[in-house]
Amino acid sequence: MGKIILMMSVSLDGFIQGPERQIDWHRVDDELHQHFNDQLRAMSGFLHGRVVYELMAEFWPTADADPSVSGPTAEFAGIWRDMPKYVYSRTLRQSDVGWNSTVVRDVVPSEVAALKAAAGGDLALGGADLAASFLRQDLVDAYLITVHPVRIGRGTPLFPPSDGVVPLRLEGTRTFDSGVVQLEYTRA
Repeated sequence: MGKIILMMSVSLDGFIQGPERQIDWHRVDDELHQHFNDQLRAMSGFLHGRVVYELMAEFWPTADADPSVSGPTAEFAGIWRDMPKYVYSRTLRQSDVGWNSTVVRDVVPSEVAALKAAAGGDLALGGADLAASFLRQDLVDAYLITVHPVRIGRGTPLFPPSDGVVPLRLEGTRTFDSGVVQLEYTRA
């Protein structure tokens, strides 16, 4: 059975986006983007919230048609279009989504378990609100946290407050030329 892998970029001070949802502080160069592509290509699907899905759908479906877009960016456009996407939303209808996407209404543990079993591999979880819901319900199996060498001071924290301790085991690290570090953890 596949795992739910929380795959997020974070500032050194723990934020995934600024107070206005800005992510312009991310340091994604070709080296890091290619690494992301290689990791995501091996996944069996994306778990998106509505906000992330809509942001992705604004750019990625046709990004590789732009002659100024090349390399890992153009490659990711194909990965995103082709990969199954499960979009958690109470407002979107199935007719509102495209590109191999399925609307899911709520994060229900038994339904997540069935999705993991049916997917055939790991599922990449992203987005602040959706990740918080999965974390609250203890549905995250592993973490790929990409730490960018910047403090942004305020915004949306990666981890919402919780009452429990979740022991983790470090599985690996990778440092990139940009100073970005990726940390890989699984449940202990």
